[in-house]
Amino acid sequence: MSLVQQAVAELNSAQEYFNRSTRGLTEEHSTLMPAPGMMTAAQQVAHAAQTIQWFIAGAFDPSGFDLDFDAHAKVVEACTSLAEARARFEKAIAEATATIGSKSDAELMAPLPAGPIMGGAPRMAIFGAITDHTAHHRGALTVYARTKGIVPPMPYGDM
Repeated sequence: MSLVQQAVAELNSAQEYFNRSTRGLTEEHSTLMPAPGMMTAAQQVAHAAQTIQWFIAGAFDPSGFDLDFDAHAKVVEACTSLAEARARFEKAIAEATATIGSKSDAELMAPLPAGPIMGGAPRMAIFGAITDHTAHHRGALTVYARTKGIVPPMPYGDM
């Protein structure tokens, strides 16, 4: 299996696990937040989507990662619909898959731009980070679901 195929498989798994874990949340849960000041369910999903795009852009843009986190947060805070956030997530995965599909294994092994975000590591390292980040947010969203009596399914299979 090529590195490109491995990266795409990792993205597909992250997508599947995220969607399966969070499927019990519906549009009516868009504004759900366990405590004041936390992200809503819609914002959690929008943030996960945005971060996938951020990792892909940062890995392949010569200027590196955009560190204007305040601007990123404003985009996420404006998201009020879980359906919209889910569409963003699906789009982020599709765009990431298309970008990766156009790269060679050598491009995936090229170092990330210098800087505080994984500077110098092979670009391929972003896929583990994407998986970890989406796992973190799907875990948070399962807690959100449980506050409403929704029992999330096991993420790794239909059990």
